[in-house]
Amino acid sequence: MNAVLLVLVALLALVAAFAVQNPGVIVVRFLTYSGYTSLLVVIVAAFAAGVASAGLVGLPGFFRRRSEAGAAARRIRELEAEVGDLKGKTGGPTPFAP
Repeated sequence: MNAVLLVLVALLALVAAFAVQNPGVIVVRFLTYSGYTSLLVVIVAAFAAGVASAGLVGLPGFFRRRSEAGAAARRIRELEAEVGDLKGKTGGPTPFAP
């Protein structure tokens, strides 16, 4: 997780450096709307939209892994309880005789 955060910070620094070096005012048009804004705003907004899109793409896998981890934890508890019951019935582990 730290490596991902480090890469994200480095990428953000590159985007910020590019945006600061290109401070021009541009016309932004979308459908019937248009307006003047700084190139910096457009670059940062596009970067933020890309990060948000990547996060949304990763959500299904996150929830699937979380569900699988919960099921595995339940199964482990069941098996540990079963092992405990079996040890209780036999009086503990029996020594292995060759």
